[in-house]
Amino acid sequence: MLKGLIFDLDGVIADTARFHLQAWNQLAQRLDIVLPPEANDALRGRSRMDSLNLILSYGNKVDAYSDEEKAAFAQSKNDLYLQLIQTLTPADILPGIAQLLQDAKALGLHMSIASASKNAPTILKHLQLDTAFDTIVDPAKLHRGKPDPEIFTLAQQALNLQASDVISFEDASAGVQAIKAANQFAVGIGDAQVLKQADYIVASTADLQLSKIVAAFKEVSA
Repeated sequence: MLKGLIFDLDGVIADTARFHLQAWNQLAQRLDIVLPPEANDALRGRSRMDSLNLILSYGNKVDAYSDEEKAAFAQSKNDLYLQLIQTLTPADILPGIAQLLQDAKALGLHMSIASASKNAPTILKHLQLDTAFDTIVDPAKLHRGKPDPEIFTLAQQALNLQASDVISFEDASAGVQAIKAANQFAVGIGDAQVLKQADYIVASTADLQLSKIVAAFKEVSA
């Protein structure tokens, strides 16, 4: 029985993913690393250090820097990202999301944020959605990043629900993999081929209709 919804944040609630990508691209340029086209999707949904190591791997530089240097790189990227997200307003909530949250609240569904971003509370405050969710998973408590299911399992547990009680939303392939590994129903938002492991796929958040998603969930659950 459906009791809760779990959301990734970047690229699902608001297009803050573009700020992450902008900041990572600037860091890559500083390190003389050329990112391939597939990097944009590969970086989505990953933790800060996992993203940094992925970028370094593109330049064959994973072992070229000390842990202290890597920490400094990650911090400089986050400093730029924090500057960028200061411009966020409720107008940056992605199309369809406000209605989806409203419909979920009307059904009495509990909701949680499962984002690798340590800045999720700040982002939600700028979007004026800081009271819309029951819980936010603290990335500092995670031992493993997506595609490991840990973050979605923790979000589910924070809502005191079972895997069969929730629907989770993602725009990244690593995130969808994490949802399925957590044995939850996955809604993928974006390219159908990239997100092919999802149970239900829409091209954009504007296509999200809770009634249709619930119908698909019930069909799979049956």
